[in-house]
Formats: sequence, C-alpha cells, structure tokens
Amino acid sequence: MNDKTGVRTGERAGARGEQARGGVAEQSEITLSFDDNRLAQLVFGQYDQNIAKIERQLGVMATASGNHVVVRGPAEAAELARRVLENLYARVAAGQPATLGDVDGAIQEGAVQGNLFVREPEAGRGAFDQVQTRKRGSVRARNAAQDQYLRLLKNHELVFAEGPAGTGKTWLAVGHAVQLLERGVVERLILSRPAVEAGERLGFLPGDMRDKVDPYLRPIFDALHDFMDGRMVERGMQTGMIEVAPLAFMRGRTLTSAAVLLDEAQNASSMQMKMFLTRLGEGSRMIVTGDPTQTDLPPGQVSGLAEAIRLLSGVEGVGHVVFRDVDVVRHDLVRRIVSAYEAAARRAREQAPQR
Repeated sequence: MNDKTGVRTGERAGARGEQARGGVAEQSEITLSFDDNRLAQLVFGQYDQNIAKIERQLGVMATASGNHVVVRGPAEAAELARRVLENLYARVAAGQPATLGDVDGAIQEGAVQGNLFVREPEAGRGAFDQVQTRKRGSVRARNAAQDQYLRLLKNHELVFAEGPAGTGKTWLAVGHAVQLLERGVVERLILSRPAVEAGERLGFLPGDMRDKVDPYLRPIFDALHDFMDGRMVERGMQTGMIEVAPLAFMRGRTLTSAAVLLDEAQNASSMQMKMFLTRLGEGSRMIVTGDPTQTDLPPGQVSGLAEAIRLLSGVEGVGHVVFRDVDVVRHDLVRRIVSAYEAAARRAREQAPQR
C-alpha cells in the first residue's frame, strides 16, 4: 500500500519470457484500491471518461468498479497507467480537478517519473513543478515543457517563452507572478501587451484609458482573476500594486521590485523590445511570451521577440523555453489544429528552395 496517496496496489505478471519465444510483450495485471470511494470516482471521471482516455493513450485495458481499478496490458504500459492513476488520486485528494486535460498531464508526468527513476540525475524530483497561490491553490505543470518553464521562472531573472496558442505560456506566467507577489518576493505586478492592431494610437477609441486598452489586455485580466480574488485585483489596480498597460507606456521607466510580464511579444518591434528589456530594475523578474508564427507586424518588420531570443541566447540569467504543438493543453482539437498549421509551414519551407 502507498500510505502517502491512500492507494493500495497489487500486481500479477503473466506471459513472462514469451517475448523471446514468440514476440509477445510481457503482460501484467495491476490492481489499485483507493481509500476514499468519492475521490476514486473523481479520478475515474464522469462515465469513466478518464479511464477510457488512459486506455486509448497507453494501450491498456482498465476496469473500474467501486474504489478499485484493474489494469491489464504490456508491463511497461500497465506500470505507467498505475503512476497516472496514483498522480490523479493525489490531485483530487489535494482538492484539484481531474479533467481530461489533467489526464494528459498525469500521463506525461508519469512517463517522466519512470525515466527519472531509471537514469536521470534529478531522480529526487519525481513530479512536475507547480505554482502555489492563495485562491487557486497548487497548480502543477501538465507536461515536460511546462515543468521546464516553471523551473526557469524560479531560477532566472529573465525568461523567454515561445510557442503556439494553448500551451499555458501566459497563464502560468501570471500564476508565477502572483505567487511572487503573495510571497513578498516582489512588491507589484506589471502586465503588458503591444497594442499593434490600433497602431498604439488609442486616442480615437471611446472611454477612459482603461476602456481603451481593455480589448488588448483582456486575456491577462482573465488569467489574473484565475489566480487572485476579484476584490484583490480591483484593490491592487487602484493602489498601483497591479498595473496593466500597453507596451508603449513602458518607455522611460525603471521597474524595480516588480514581476513584469510582456505577452504577445511577437508583435513588439526590435526597438520596443530593447526598450522593454532595459526597464529591468533591481529585485525584478521579467517574463516575455509570444508565438513567432502569429505576428501582426507590418510585412518586412523584424519581430523583437525572435531577435531578442537570438541575441540573448546563452547570456547568464536569461532562460528560454520552446513549446511545441504536442504541448497544447486547451483541447485535443486545438492541438490537432496547431499541428496541421505547423505541418503546412514545414512543407512551405521545404518547397521554398525548389521554387
């Protein structure tokens, strides 16, 4: 029994040695018993949808009944399914959800755990990193890229994150910034985006300054409300503890003791990016996120994000993480959409020299 997670495990292996004789992989049967029947039902999902996804993804057979689940399949896959179910049980025991997206994360986490136990030097780190905030509680990375992202955020003063939509770049960055604020590491949050669609000439838009920039900064507001109570957000905005502003408003400032996030940075020009990065003051952390494939800059204008990543590669104190289509955590269909676009872009690059 695993006393820490409240899971009892039994295992029976069969077809041993058949791989050498007949090319059949060694089969295994693992039985897990969860202490709390209610939590077990959350792990299994509505109509056992989480169990069904584990079966599809790992190529095993899993039968759930009450607070028990029996997993049958190739020994390695069955062992991975066991780790996935135990990770999901630990999640729900901590008061967190177990959605289909969380199942994807648990599968990737379980695979990494298996690799760490065998050969990696970081064997003491058996789980993905996490963000801890008062409102949201503990939010754990769902894949290896997010895990690397969170570790870079903890250990570097400036971190670049590039990749497609839906990989959690902005959401985790806001969560990390809120965590720094709540722990007293920084004194304020500064969240920014380029407003290129209006040419950063916002005067013609109706309303006061907040009304003018709201359409461009709404995704950051949404993430902020995910990690902080609404009243705290409003109070922070009024006192200046939280500042949300277009990139053009950063010029001439020195940002000290602050967590500074620049989102959609692929839409920053080369000069704007240099201006932004040189605002970094003592005791501050900077996070720059963007998708180089979705720039809205005029044709021929260099993206400040791509240039900054190239120029600052290898500079001490600067971290860089790249997300891929396989790291999309929004919805399976979004992942397939991103993969289709990336495949089309690869084909275009391959055909360009021939033309």
